[in-house]
Amino acid sequence: MSIYDDLGIRPVINANATLTKLGGSVMPPEVIAAMEDAARFHVDLEELHDRVGERLAELTGNEAAMVATGAAAGIVLAVAACVSGGDQALARRLPHTEALDKNEVIMFTSHRNGYDFAVRQTGVKVIEIGSEIHTEPAELEAAFSPRTAAFVWFQGYFTGKGDLPIERVIAVCRARDVPVIVDGAAQLPPVENLWRFTQMGAACAIFSGGKDLRGPQTTGLVVGRRWLIQAMRKLSSPNHGIGRPMKVSKEDMAGLLAAVKRYIAMDHEERRERDERVVADWCATFNALPGVRAARSFPNEAGQPLPRCEVFIDPRRAGITRDELIARLWDGNPRISVGESEAADGILLNPMTLTDEEVRVVTERIVHLLHRGT
Repeated sequence: MSIYDDLGIRPVINANATLTKLGGSVMPPEVIAAMEDAARFHVDLEELHDRVGERLAELTGNEAAMVATGAAAGIVLAVAACVSGGDQALARRLPHTEALDKNEVIMFTSHRNGYDFAVRQTGVKVIEIGSEIHTEPAELEAAFSPRTAAFVWFQGYFTGKGDLPIERVIAVCRARDVPVIVDGAAQLPPVENLWRFTQMGAACAIFSGGKDLRGPQTTGLVVGRRWLIQAMRKLSSPNHGIGRPMKVSKEDMAGLLAAVKRYIAMDHEERRERDERVVADWCATFNALPGVRAARSFPNEAGQPLPRCEVFIDPRRAGITRDELIARLWDGNPRISVGESEAADGILLNPMTLTDEEVRVVTERIVHLLHRGT
């Protein structure tokens, strides 16, 4: 009996995405083993932070790295470090930044999203530039002031809609000695992102540890310049201040390190080809059903270079609506989560979170429901 059986909770087959609300991802055996090993001993936490950070930096080709309690916590610490320079006395004033020399952060209007609360909770003033569909280069130039602490770039769904190219942003910021913080929480794959943004000149890039890396869901990976990582560490637990509640356990550090080792060593091309095969098979299977049309969708919802299958349902011919299908998949046994397409009659199936056996179960269940209708 599993813990979920004991609690009366049904596990989910996740054909949706690496969503936090679904537990992010499933940790592989080597990650679980590393966490179990770390749990057996007491350790000097600062020393462990140092050693794990050094190893993560080596693996990802960066000056420095650290483990945070999720990508959002990494953003909080990075902004706080840019505002305070790692000075703990200044950082203790946060979120009251009025008297600080650096208390402004620049962001594109098109990048504003629910996750930017991690920026705002430090107390900084957000300087928005551009519109949802366009930004003039002059608007970026005019946004800087002596109080500018950082530029925060959100990579992913928001990118390329109303912003300027990241290369230009980094170049302009570098000329003014303004650090660029890249939120790349869901931007793995490609694996190259672990070093691409920092090689371009960003001060740091931040990734979720519990999504495609398949580490502990409560972790985030921060890679970047040594001065910034050191400043973030000064503000992090076990030190007191804004980062004290964001406690990284010894088990989390060991688990994320194991996850990054595994991810770097993966055959990412083989993984991509496998996902393409799954999507092609889905399209062939579902297109053979009456009232159903399926097509490859690329990239996925987070802008990752992996395919999904978009399935469109004509309820008059299929005998079931899109929403009824989603509900029956969720309420059925096994419980299955799928994505909702922007089209009112469509669902999205993502192979990246599925084992081969789960692919089979999802396929058979959808075919069964579409054959039977309501």
